[in-house]
Amino acid sequence: MLSTKKQAGKNGGLNVFEKYLTIWVALCIGGGIVLGKLAPKVAVYLDGLAIYVNNAPVVSIPIAICLFFMMYPIMVKIDFARVLKAGRNVKPVGVTLFVNWAIKPFTMYAISVFFLGTLFYSFIGPDAIDLVKIPFGLDLNVGATHGAAKVVMIEGVKMLQIPLWRSYLAGCILLGIAPCTAMVLVWGHLAKGNDGHTLVMVAINSLAMLLLYGPLGGFLLGIGRLPVPWQALLLSIAMYVALPLVAGYFSRKAIIAAKGQDWFEQRFLHLLTPVTVIALLITLVLLFSFKGDMILSKPLRILWIAIPLFVQTNLIFWIGFALSKILKLEYRDAAPTAMIGASNHFEVAIATATMLFGLSSGATLATVVGVLIEVPVMLMLVRICLRTQKWFGDVL
Repeated sequence: MLSTKKQAGKNGGLNVFEKYLTIWVALCIGGGIVLGKLAPKVAVYLDGLAIYVNNAPVVSIPIAICLFFMMYPIMVKIDFARVLKAGRNVKPVGVTLFVNWAIKPFTMYAISVFFLGTLFYSFIGPDAIDLVKIPFGLDLNVGATHGAAKVVMIEGVKMLQIPLWRSYLAGCILLGIAPCTAMVLVWGHLAKGNDGHTLVMVAINSLAMLLLYGPLGGFLLGIGRLPVPWQALLLSIAMYVALPLVAGYFSRKAIIAAKGQDWFEQRFLHLLTPVTVIALLITLVLLFSFKGDMILSKPLRILWIAIPLFVQTNLIFWIGFALSKILKLEYRDAAPTAMIGASNHFEVAIATATMLFGLSSGATLATVVGVLIEVPVMLMLVRICLRTQKWFGDVL
């Protein structure tokens, strides 16, 4: 699990980066748009620093560095030895895994198709298209079709042309199969939940991603007639889940052995606290330097993406909360169980969307909208938890 409940924040609150994450994201959107207008070649040059395969960019080096530093601080907090003790809480662990992996990915797909592909289809634009990079592992000729995508040549680079709403759908799918982030420690703590259960489930979900993220992602992308880049999915998991996980495991052991547990928790982790958010914000500046013109011309598209994400977050929360009530869990276990399912591991989703479809894709934009609404929506659910404590008999 993730060290101690000190990681939930001093005084039970959020640090300045977490508390004002929505504002920081909004500022980065503005900064990225300004950068795209004033110095468009800067972002293009940085994104061009990539590893190419078959004339298609596979890994953007600057973005890969940012995304690694988004993930490493989360992974280094995991204490794997204590994960093995999770069996003592069979019911809450079982509910969390069931909601996260058997329900959440499929409700995200269904809700996104309904809103983006039906209800908001005419608003997004029936003829609106998105150009995404050809994922690593797909070797297609110009003019070939792949699902709903067509291969085109843009400035000497082969790209996939897909309907814009399907690109947004891809981003929503990647959010739906990325349950829980380290920030859920904060939400569970603020809701007066069981910090130990929250910590264990964050660790277990990180391990579950190694096995389930690729198969679920490939399956749902395929149903949505989107590219199913198995090689790119595996490469993304290796780079943005496995590599930080391994680096975190060994560096954690080495630092504790050299400096001790107290120094690691009170000094080292404190220094790392802002790293994830700073790396995320840098990535967002680059993203919106590409997407500035589209956002200024079609600002409501952010809303069209946000609405299904908002509905999904609330639905999964209430499913987890209701199952906890039915199974007669104590409130302190029920609150984080519902929170873990509702929260998204947006760091992994952004990293994967960038790897699979490119920094300037609609899929990556959709994952960023997930970041934008995460803090206000999760704080709303914290308040709901606190007001419904009396539903559980263990709370006086």
